Amino acid sequence: MLRIAIQAKGRLHDDTVELLKEIGIKLPSSKRTLVAKAKNFNVEVLFLRDDDIPQTVADGVADLGIVGLNEVEEKGFEVHRIMPLGFGGCRLSLALPAATDYPGPRWFNGRTIATSYPGILKGWMQAKGIEAKVHVISGSVEISPGIGLADAIFDIVSSGSTLVSNNLREVEVAMESEAWLISSGMLSKEKLALLDELLFRIRAVKSAEGKKYVLMNAPRHRVDDICAALPGIKSPTIMPLADEGWCSIHTVLEERRFWEIIGQLKACGAQGILVLPIEKMII
Repeated sequence: MLRIAIQAKGRLHDDTVELLKEIGIKLPSSKRTLVAKAKNFNVEVLFLRDDDIPQTVADGVADLGIVGLNEVEEKGFEVHRIMPLGFGGCRLSLALPAATDYPGPRWFNGRTIATSYPGILKGWMQAKGIEAKVHVISGSVEISPGIGLADAIFDIVSSGSTLVSNNLREVEVAMESEAWLISSGMLSKEKLALLDELLFRIRAVKSAEGKKYVLMNAPRHRVDDICAALPGIKSPTIMPLADEGWCSIHTVLEERRFWEIIGQLKACGAQGILVLPIEKMII
């Protein structure tokens, strides 16, 4: 059985559970359990604090983990980074009171910086040649300047709304982060086979993200023009229709590109354009 550690609650929990659902791993509906066995896949899920996941994986208690790259970097445990998962995007940034004049990184020399990520912060300071006092706290880092606990903060930033609500301004980005699948690197042959199946399913789901299946009817004499306008992943599928002189064209497009080319398709005579969602795509 493959054991996966995921966040019990918080920023990555919902997206992780949704990913497991999309790849066919059904978990019990109870929210109070700390360990859950999948109903239809040889997987057991551990629900942990996010900062406990890297060590749990490194020690081999869990075979895999889904956790933010920021936690992996901060804890520094020896784990294998398998793949980014495309959700939970954020950055670790330095911020200071919005009205403060900021000439550059040298501003932090001699200052006090509050953070829950001292390891990453000290690495950034060393790279920049900054000497500052690091005040380590857990939770509510953003209130530190307002109560006189620190001159600035170093914390996770997603939308930036928390900074604004606390009258802070982001001035430096130390690292970008997102959810990663990590491994202990101590998997048996049987567990490696399960991991391969897991990765196959994840890639099928991720390959379909942001893509649409597009069908259209087109006059045969304009097929070359339409195909030239289509930036699909491969050559489109072309099938004859009962109406002589017409055919049906099927392709896969990135959704963000669709509106760029819809005018070209219509100008080339495409009709009855149908756009369908794609849940999974095997490449």
